[in-house]
Amino acid sequence: MDEAEASIGTQQIPEASEALFSTVDIILLTILIGGIAWWFLNKQKKKDVTTSTRSYSIQPTSMSLQTSSDNSFIKKLKTSGRSLVVFYGSQTGTGEEFAGRLAKEGVRYHLKGMVADPEECDMEELVNLKSIPTSLAVFCLATYGEGDPTDNAMEFYEWLQNGDADLSGLNYAVFGLGNKTYEHYNQVAIYVDKRLEELGATRVFDLGLGDDDANIEDDFITWKDKFWPAVCEHFGIESTGEDISIRQYRLQEYKDETPEKLYTGEMARLHSLKNQRPPFDAKNPFLSKIRVNRELHKGNERSCMHIEFDIEGSKMRYDAGDHLAVYPVNDSELVEKIGKHTGKDLETIFTLINTDEESSKKHPFPCPTTYRTALTHYLDITMNPRTHVLKELSEYCSDPAEKEKLRLMSSTSPEGKALYQQWIISNNRNIVHILEDMPSCKPSLDHLCELLPRLQPRYYSISSSPKLYPNTVHITAVVVEYDTPTGRHNKGVATTWLAVKKPVAGQELPTAPIFIRKSQFRLPTKPQTPIIMVGPGTGLAPFRGFIQERNQAKEDGQAVGETVLYFGCRKKTEDFIYEEELLNYEKSGLLTLHLAFSRDQAHKIYVSHLLEQNADEIWRIIVENNGHLYICGDAKSMAPDVRNIVMKVMQDKGQMNEQQASAYLKKMETQKRYSADVWS
Repeated sequence: MDEAEASIGTQQIPEASEALFSTVDIILLTILIGGIAWWFLNKQKKKDVTTSTRSYSIQPTSMSLQTSSDNSFIKKLKTSGRSLVVFYGSQTGTGEEFAGRLAKEGVRYHLKGMVADPEECDMEELVNLKSIPTSLAVFCLATYGEGDPTDNAMEFYEWLQNGDADLSGLNYAVFGLGNKTYEHYNQVAIYVDKRLEELGATRVFDLGLGDDDANIEDDFITWKDKFWPAVCEHFGIESTGEDISIRQYRLQEYKDETPEKLYTGEMARLHSLKNQRPPFDAKNPFLSKIRVNRELHKGNERSCMHIEFDIEGSKMRYDAGDHLAVYPVNDSELVEKIGKHTGKDLETIFTLINTDEESSKKHPFPCPTTYRTALTHYLDITMNPRTHVLKELSEYCSDPAEKEKLRLMSSTSPEGKALYQQWIISNNRNIVHILEDMPSCKPSLDHLCELLPRLQPRYYSISSSPKLYPNTVHITAVVVEYDTPTGRHNKGVATTWLAVKKPVAGQELPTAPIFIRKSQFRLPTKPQTPIIMVGPGTGLAPFRGFIQERNQAKEDGQAVGETVLYFGCRKKTEDFIYEEELLNYEKSGLLTLHLAFSRDQAHKIYVSHLLEQNADEIWRIIVENNGHLYICGDAKSMAPDVRNIVMKVMQDKGQMNEQQASAYLKKMETQKRYSADVWS
């Protein structure tokens, strides 16, 4: 009975009492009993609904999530006779890969290892790891964004920040994965290493820092080769001297039968792309219809796409500044070449089963599936293979020279490192190129599927505002194509795949699996706060959403502060993206535009040059009016250049020394008044 019904009932009782007082008791008693019965029944229904909702909400990600009774890594270590646990914080899969390699190598040092996802573990159990003899916790932790932990390490990171657990007796080591072009280089690993020591843990070996802008594989191997001797010394153990090359997964192929479950490209739940149900995330992406895919460049050899994804009915929400993740598929031509070089029928159905029964990761990717599906949807076949892959490939070479070359590149010798840097990295060879250039190398396809890393989603800054487009989400992406030093033509996995997904009248709309990742890149809460945005090229993407939102506020009658955009491209007539939109915003009085077209004159002009000329504007908006500064685009040169210019403005206009100017910018970052969304 709802409130309206209850109100009607109480109004009717006095009328009944005047007519027949003798039946009042019966009526009241009936209502009371009925009410009690209704309350108990409704409570039970709510309980059932709650139970149903809970199981429903976790189902899309149930493949890897652990139940509360099954997240004790201490219990798993003890029952399987292990003493080494390697935790990973990974956004793109590299951290998880490094963790797996360390855990595997532990056998050589009498330390049987286990890989663990901190998101699936009760990390408070670290206080009890010392109860296991010769125990060691290693952390392979990536940093992304503005010094942020990866999604799966967020809770652990916050626990370390806010807790004061006694970790005395815990032996640990940390390897960080970062990129030196970012200001907060390896901040997560640096903090975790320091914090663990503060809480009483014992550092077994020095913090390792990997730089993905240079050669993170080389950094990891160099650190690892010093790490193991330090571990041996700390525990008083010796290496077995054995070279570990143990398969982690065993193969099962289906010859005459088709398994009941067969994955065809889903990330986790079987048939999730056909039977869509929220919530949508990395393991349960939304299959979105592409409503618009138009070219932004004019008469240019390069291509830049404006794509609009339909999210109506998905219950997904986004804010201007968030990122859209797209799951791409690999080029079918490359997939066919791998099938040809390995001599395998790509339609063969197979599964890879983890030989470690204690591992929560039963398969390297959704299985069973076909080799074609695995190579198309689940494996990264275009990246430069890491050294451990080359080492395994060398065993399949019948030509001694090719075998030795692969072995050398997988070694830690200076000659081997130099050859790997030149032959793999500089010449930009992927697995297909290696098999083409080493014809005697004939690896088994199932082993290759075990060795290659997972194909990761591609992230794009969202270039729209939900205030204008609540049911669509827009991205702006340049199609990646380039020639390698070996004369091959490489194409970007996602942008090449998206480029052909263009709506055609009278035909079904093309689709792509997507999800939204939240960002800290946000407009000020008050629209009257002035802002400066620096976004050359596709760095303009999030600012298009910002400008749309500020314009909407203005049209709604709100006071909107100065909105300044620094945009640059090569030529005004070729790659001035969203030109008409921006000029209209300028005409309306909302936007102040500073434009740099680098190749429209003899000497190149970039946004950094315009910033240097407008020191008064920067000082007025940022310091005098307490405004916000946003940077989006290239992390290697543009972002540092902008920061240095702002530093100089602080020094010149504010009579600050370098230390004071740096402190002022740090304070702006803390206040979220200085934000960067950059990539290398």
